[in-house]
Amino acid sequence: MRKRKGAGRPTIADVAAQAGVSSITVSRALRDPQKVSERLRAKIDKAVRALNYIPDTHASALASSRSNVVAVLVPSLTNNVFSDTLRAIYDALDASPLQVQLGNSRYSATEQERLIGIFLSQRPTAVIVSGIDQTPAARKMLEEANCPVVQIMETGPDPIDMMVGFSHYQGGRAAAQHLIDQGYRHIGFLGARMDPRTTRRLAGFRRALEDAGMFDPDLVKTTTTSSSVTLGGVLLRELARHRPDLDAVFCNNDDLALGALFGAQKAGISVPDQLGIAGFNDLEMMQAACPSLTSIRTDRYGIGRHAVNMIQAVLEGTPPPEKIIDLGFDLQMRQSSDRRHILASGPA
Repeated sequence: MRKRKGAGRPTIADVAAQAGVSSITVSRALRDPQKVSERLRAKIDKAVRALNYIPDTHASALASSRSNVVAVLVPSLTNNVFSDTLRAIYDALDASPLQVQLGNSRYSATEQERLIGIFLSQRPTAVIVSGIDQTPAARKMLEEANCPVVQIMETGPDPIDMMVGFSHYQGGRAAAQHLIDQGYRHIGFLGARMDPRTTRRLAGFRRALEDAGMFDPDLVKTTTTSSSVTLGGVLLRELARHRPDLDAVFCNNDDLALGALFGAQKAGISVPDQLGIAGFNDLEMMQAACPSLTSIRTDRYGIGRHAVNMIQAVLEGTPPPEKIIDLGFDLQMRQSSDRRHILASGPA
């Protein structure tokens, strides 16, 4: 199922192009000819013969023996980051016979493993799972699932099957480099929960500062507590009290960044003059804040869309040529880290 087809072998997409119809129409005609008009059947049959197309019987058998469920596992149902991706998945499947079965792993690799076992026992058509840090047992189950599997929200070198997301390491590195470029010199990190994605953001942040000869472990403030706006203010207050020379913070998500802004304002710290702030994900509130907050923008909706598109391509017999799709990220610089006017005017 997951192996690429041999070069030159005609696919459903080739038949569709030859017949002048969609791949879905070809797939439907081959599975259930009665659902396609006689005129279209004749065009598709002619294209099949011309191309010497041989249907993938394994894929057909797989599709017919499985439920119409796409299992989707995310670590949180309340985190806005995942709601955008879930909305995209539902939108993409809206016109198809496939239905979403949703699982919440609550940021637990063990719970994710348990849910994967339950979902696979129900023979889903496909699985979409957040992250790349599955337990060995969960990974083995997914490798043997014999259905399309898409890991989402990040990328890595070794996909179970297919993967769509971005590099959290590079995102953290870009945020740190931005703060360096804006002239900040005592740059801290605020992190909560410290799941694998957060850890990779911290690693990228550290690398950028180490390259600049500026990394100070004393300026890293983390907790395993769940993230919140209130926590962002608490972490900033504790770090600023411990290190009065702190002049910027990269927060591992936007909740913490907004809390850091509120905490700075409560303490009479001017943003961005005395303290620069950058977050991660670029939720709507970042632009609405005053001052507006810099953040790493991620295409969460696009991740969900691509995941479904990859699954549908496999089910139609035309697996995507690339197993890993890196959608990248964009740094959205806003007022909270824009020190260009300060640097231009120089010291008073």
